[in-house]
Amino acid sequence: MDKQRRKDLVRQYHEAPRPMGVYRVHCGATGHGVVGASQDLPSALNRHRAQLSLGRHPDKALQEDWNRHGADAFVFQVLDTLAPRDEPGYDPSGDLEELAQMWRERLAQE
Repeated sequence: MDKQRRKDLVRQYHEAPRPMGVYRVHCGATGHGVVGASQDLPSALNRHRAQLSLGRHPDKALQEDWNRHGADAFVFQVLDTLAPRDEPGYDPSGDLEELAQMWRERLAQE
């Protein structure tokens, strides 16, 4: 691959909108998990995985589950996505939090 083609691909990657939505990090062995919303789903899931791996996750119960049951007991999943709006100045934070709350309520009923 030539240098210009590589530069174009890197630029396209950085300019592409990141998928945003609601995610869950869940321990199948205990049923404990967290539901969150992010404007960058892949980064949010990677951050949780890194925090757990390093023993520094802010949710102490989730960290204890990771320490006790290991990575294989965990599921990192995207629950829902939110399509970006083509409105200038649109801030998806409120929509994301509302979507996350709907998922928390839905999962609490299961």
